[in-house]
Amino acid sequence: MKIKTRLSLIFTLISSGALLLVLVALYIAVYSFFVADFYSRLTDRTNLASQLYLKADELDADSMVQVQEQYLEKLPDEAIRVYDKNNLSAFKVNHNIYWTKNIIEQVRRDGFIQYQEGKRQVVGKFYHDNQGDFVILAAAIDENTPRRMAVLGKIASVLFVVSGVILFFAGRWFAQRALSPVDNIITQIRRIRSSNLHLRVKQVKNKDEIAELIDNFNRLLEHLQNAFELQQTFVANASHELRTPLTSIMGEVDVALEKVRDPQEYQRILSSIASDGARLQETISSLMELAQVDLNYTRAKLSPVRVDELVWELEEQWAMRKGPGNLRIRLADLPENEEWLTIPANKQMLYIALNNIIDNAFKYSNSQPVSMAFEATEKSIRIAVSDSGPGISAENIERIFEPFVRVNKDSSVGGSGIGLYITSKIIELFKGTISVLSDGVSGSTFLVEFSHNSQH
Repeated sequence: MKIKTRLSLIFTLISSGALLLVLVALYIAVYSFFVADFYSRLTDRTNLASQLYLKADELDADSMVQVQEQYLEKLPDEAIRVYDKNNLSAFKVNHNIYWTKNIIEQVRRDGFIQYQEGKRQVVGKFYHDNQGDFVILAAAIDENTPRRMAVLGKIASVLFVVSGVILFFAGRWFAQRALSPVDNIITQIRRIRSSNLHLRVKQVKNKDEIAELIDNFNRLLEHLQNAFELQQTFVANASHELRTPLTSIMGEVDVALEKVRDPQEYQRILSSIASDGARLQETISSLMELAQVDLNYTRAKLSPVRVDELVWELEEQWAMRKGPGNLRIRLADLPENEEWLTIPANKQMLYIALNNIIDNAFKYSNSQPVSMAFEATEKSIRIAVSDSGPGISAENIERIFEPFVRVNKDSSVGGSGIGLYITSKIIELFKGTISVLSDGVSGSTFLVEFSHNSQH
């Protein structure tokens, strides 16, 4: 059963249940009103009888009946009796309705009673007069109330059925309108394949649960797209990057084995093989790093990471590799609130990303020191790594984060061109941004920023 139909049924059941309760309550209220009204009319007859009996010396029973018929509507099977202190009927009227001594005494004791005896409703009232104490009893059959209640029941039943049908279709219409964004999302999702993971579901205007669903789904697509790109990059470039140095090494070996050569020629060949071997080793290391990042990318467990502590760990590691003071750390005034120094991330992957930036800076700084500035505020965490290299031109800045791209063709600088690509993917995973500032002549600055608002 579709959600629309299920919501329509639930809406109909709830609304119909509420309507049924209202109709039942209304039915009971109307019935109670009719019964009370009939008892009130019987009470009026007891009051009339008591007033007329004060002048009993002037009025007889027939006169009382005439007054009653003149001023009060005749009730079906109406009967009125007045009993004196001896429980004898004061008037002789033409009906065969009598009350037992127990009922009369109960009226004397309670002062007023009303009850139903079969189809007949009875009202009894005790009356004190200077002529004595009297009990007045009036009874009649309420024929109108059952008939009226039957009509009311039919009207309520028809109203309930018609309202139920209207509520179902109204509920379905509202459900269809409420779920129309979901239909739109489903239509857009059907167009997304592994070949076009760059597509995103369009956001809705209202900031509701559907908007939150779209945000989370788009984030999932973003993760999947990055994971697919990492896999495709590895598969597409691994064979080429490994084959080139291996081909060069095998060529040099074949040349060396063709004939006996002098020591200088062997030294040149071995140097070339060593250079190609180092390049091959670096490429394999980069590819293994890419494979590790690819493996952990979509299932990286996020935990609070103190970025300032990570910066000092990097400083300690590079002090061992380049010597103390070559990675110069510049800290702004650190905030007292530790939450401003923390981001949700995977520490190992974040370490790889920042380490790649520092390693790239040292490669192009020609053994000059590299500076690393750290700043944390309520809004964001900023890390800036600056080198004293040849700089990066504006057109190359746009390509520097592409896989296996080396914008500086200087052969003296090693590298596979994959480190910054890995770095950009990791920083993107942790909701950060990375940018490059350079005049294209001297020095470059890699700026990494994590916004606290984007982490939630």
